[in-house]
Amino acid sequence: MTDLFTRHRPLLESALKALETREFWTPFPEVPSEKIYGETAKDEGESTYAALLGAAFDLPGHPEEGRVGAEVSPWGPALGITYPAAAPETLIAASDAASPGLADASVEARTGALLEALVRLNRMSFLLGHATMHTTGQAFAMAFQAGGPHAQDRGLEALAMAYSELTRSARDAVWEKPQGRHAPLVIEKHWAQVPRGIALTVGCNTFPTWNGYPGIFASLATGNPVIVKPHPRAILPLALTVRVLREVFAEAGLPQDAVLLAADAPGAEITRELATDERVALIDYTGSTAFADWIRANSRAQVFTEEAGVNSVTITGTNDFAGMCANLAFSLSLYSGQMCTSPQNIYIPRGGIETDEGHKSFDEVAAGLTAAIDALLSDPDRAAGVCGTIVNPATLERVASARGAGRVVRDSGQTGHGRSATPLLIAVEGEDGPQNEECFGPVSFLVPCDGAEEAIARAAGIARRKGAITAALYAADDALVTRAAQAFAQAGVNLSVNLTGNIYVNQSAAFSDFHVTGANPAGNASLTDTAFVAPRFRRVMIRWPKAA
Repeated sequence: MTDLFTRHRPLLESALKALETREFWTPFPEVPSEKIYGETAKDEGESTYAALLGAAFDLPGHPEEGRVGAEVSPWGPALGITYPAAAPETLIAASDAASPGLADASVEARTGALLEALVRLNRMSFLLGHATMHTTGQAFAMAFQAGGPHAQDRGLEALAMAYSELTRSARDAVWEKPQGRHAPLVIEKHWAQVPRGIALTVGCNTFPTWNGYPGIFASLATGNPVIVKPHPRAILPLALTVRVLREVFAEAGLPQDAVLLAADAPGAEITRELATDERVALIDYTGSTAFADWIRANSRAQVFTEEAGVNSVTITGTNDFAGMCANLAFSLSLYSGQMCTSPQNIYIPRGGIETDEGHKSFDEVAAGLTAAIDALLSDPDRAAGVCGTIVNPATLERVASARGAGRVVRDSGQTGHGRSATPLLIAVEGEDGPQNEECFGPVSFLVPCDGAEEAIARAAGIARRKGAITAALYAADDALVTRAAQAFAQAGVNLSVNLTGNIYVNQSAAFSDFHVTGANPAGNASLTDTAFVAPRFRRVMIRWPKAA
């Protein structure tokens, strides 16, 4: 097989440059266009997905002791796909056996194979789009982007960062120390790069590939075999990924079992057994803080998490009231608030704000947001394309219970497509209440504050206490923006200021934005900085006197 590292080296070098400049760059186009992906790509993706339905998913050579699969599309139909399943001990033993072969491979061999896998995954982005759509409930356009090119960007970003860290120091050196009138002391040194051990990626239901790829590719690049444990409602996107990785590894002479699928059934999950095995050294986890706390308390592994948080918007003034409302309407509606970056709490001065349309009272700001949401979602097909569907029925129960938390400003409705819910806006008074916890889904709380400074303080404070991945600020006073920037930085949350165009607080761009800071309770890792990859291996030295 052609040297994969040489073949894809230009791609890697471009990724490394992008990591340094943090400018816009992507090798994987986000537009689901047949002009980009080929005239037959759309039809082939749809037909390949259809052929998977109601059938046994094939993973050649994979450990198999049974079959599981109970995925149901939030858009309606059951997928009917079954996947190979095996006991945790079987999977860990197979992963353990693959460890030496992966660890002994050169950095270039591993990197080349992973680059090839990403290129192949990109070619099948239409298939991944359908797989993501029907397991997460995202509308197709979003599922294509988030499940395909954007996830591939994040995987490449993690791979490039890992390669940079693996190669930043010499592997061999001659250390020569002068000793005055005596002969210099000359020592030869070699540093072995030792992987930490088996890595476990615990997938989430909403963004299985986008959240899963960074840990998967970082661990494999640094020589750690990976067991991929998908959410039982969203197995297919990660199963397709595992199959591609295993195919490429076999062709490249790397152990196939360095990548395994730990499929399980709802109510019979095997995550706890995998996480607590002493051979599991790394865990990448996206999900609730409660289960993250359990993993930390019961596992010996190094844990990288993205957890619950309360994202906020602080509105103190704006020079584009209509643009602000339209921007926030989209952010609040996108995927029905089921994004880790979706805004929840909206802090507004009780006395209102100054705008380009004159003074707006608290209720007028609320009305402006409501009108913008209604306009955005007025067409049912467009509403479905923006909101997608509700992936977990428990979210609908959360929406129903939230109605009693305060004054309903805008009630939640349905798009008419699949299991759906449009944004619910609730005005709440006081500092205690449901706004102090994550309310995952299309629920936002409008919180009156005694002035702009208190609004900023409350938004930054909840990020510091409960965690937040995003924060947004609208302000017409530059000095206020400066003070707010400092407050949010101290709270460890990324801040977006005065977004009114086609860029939204929900969005996180690979190679530029560090997704999650790791500096507040919403997560202890950042996608993807040096700290995300460096703990996945250790340098161990051997030295000896150089022969005369």
